[in-house]
Amino acid sequence: MVSNENEYVLKLDEIFNVSVTNYLISLGLSSDLAVLIRTVLLILIVVGLSYLINKVTKYYIVHVVEKIIRKTKSKYDDYFIERKVFQRLSHLAPAAFLYLVNGLVFKDFPSASYIFENVILIYLVLIGVWTLTAFFSAVMDIYNAQPYSQDRPIKGYIQVVQIVGYFIGVLIVISIIFNVELVAIFTGLGAVAAVLILVFKDTILGFVASIQLSANKMVRPGDWISMPSHNTDGTVLDISLNTVKIQNWDKTITTVPTYAMVSDSFSNWKGMEESEGRRIKRSINLDMRSVKFCSPELIERCKKMYLLKDYITKKEEEIINYNKTLQVDETVTANGRRLTNIGVFRKYLEAYLHKNPNIHDGMTFLVRHLQPTEKGIPIEIYVFSNDQAWGRFEEIQADIFDHILAVLPEFELQVFQFPGGGDFKM
Repeated sequence: MVSNENEYVLKLDEIFNVSVTNYLISLGLSSDLAVLIRTVLLILIVVGLSYLINKVTKYYIVHVVEKIIRKTKSKYDDYFIERKVFQRLSHLAPAAFLYLVNGLVFKDFPSASYIFENVILIYLVLIGVWTLTAFFSAVMDIYNAQPYSQDRPIKGYIQVVQIVGYFIGVLIVISIIFNVELVAIFTGLGAVAAVLILVFKDTILGFVASIQLSANKMVRPGDWISMPSHNTDGTVLDISLNTVKIQNWDKTITTVPTYAMVSDSFSNWKGMEESEGRRIKRSINLDMRSVKFCSPELIERCKKMYLLKDYITKKEEEIINYNKTLQVDETVTANGRRLTNIGVFRKYLEAYLHKNPNIHDGMTFLVRHLQPTEKGIPIEIYVFSNDQAWGRFEEIQADIFDHILAVLPEFELQVFQFPGGGDFKM
């Protein structure tokens, strides 16, 4: 095989270098001028042939390959077309042709041949890196088409591979330009490792953080997260090697370093969105001076409320039996057991929320007293709505507290609030 190739080279050399040169000398030109003109003619011919090879490769071979791929049942190979992997690969054909004929064209100009050869090699390296970048981008697209890609994104890993490819490509180009062995360049890099670590600090930290985020399923595109340290609250749009892009609810976009997602704390609302409800945790402060035992009139009024009718009847019977058993003197208010307006109100809230179709009965359900403070006694609602959508959730929560504020006077209770201007009017 090698001998056949040598024969072809010798024949081409005889045709172009010997025959053409002799013909030009026969026309009366000097040998140096004849060699120069012959070289220029060869350059024009080679450039024309490389252009033709590029056209044939791109518009026929690549076109045929892409047409075959589009007709396959699998959609995954279409990503290689979308990323133009074959289009980029086609540039290798004319470059390889130029590299092969370099020695023939510049036979009498070794310096030019050396320079041209290095230029072609650099071009081949750049095309190779460019093609590999598109290839790995297509691999990422195929992976993102899988349902499990949402839980374990690999964009950061692909970016690392691409950066490594660019880095190796640059080193190869340097070795070609300065005629240095690639091994010697790698050996020399050990001396500047500290500088490289400093320069690529964010990239290294981001790479490690992306592994942790993916392995621990801490966050993924589409998650709603809040990160007070970076003043962001919204949906994750993209997770890359160095940054996490978050669109806030006001439609602004915040870019957070990937390693900050590991070093700083953030809240991921994915668990809430995947659950059956969304928590309502809000309290209302009552004026403690309005808390009292229920009067007969208040008890009768409460009996007319359909949510309290059964509770009041049962509770009254229980209290009467208890007080009779102890034979307490009911003329003294402190003796025995009595209903309080705040206790009846709390039971009313429980019944009201149980009847509310927007409240999830299967999750935590509490109506409780909190520690009294100088601002009154808080009554806290701790329940879950059965609708997680933000707008609908706020509407449900507002309706509940609208009703609470409006119904409080029915239990002779008052909301605590600091005095305003209207409280000091004469």
